[in-house]
Amino acid sequence: MNKKLHTEAVDTLFDAILCLETKEECYTFFEDLATVNEILSLSQRFEVARMLKEKKTYQEIAKKTGASTATISRVNRSLNYGNDGYDLVLKRM
Repeated sequence: MNKKLHTEAVDTLFDAILCLETKEECYTFFEDLATVNEILSLSQRFEVARMLKEKKTYQEIAKKTGASTATISRVNRSLNYGNDGYDLVLKRM
């Protein structure tokens, strides 16, 4: 894991996220926390990861999500060489 990411402020943010109980609470919090484009970018990356795990092609993913091949490649790199965060969440869903 990235040591630069481990700060008291990030810990507090994650504690706040873990307090959310419903999707509506998530919408309310994240709309205050981030811009619409930031939220849409995060959701796009997660959708790309889900589709890559389903063995969809880059072309299929780009067409459905609007993600660039650079974004798809970046997410694929995280799936293959990252910290298994996507896998953790996708398995739980």
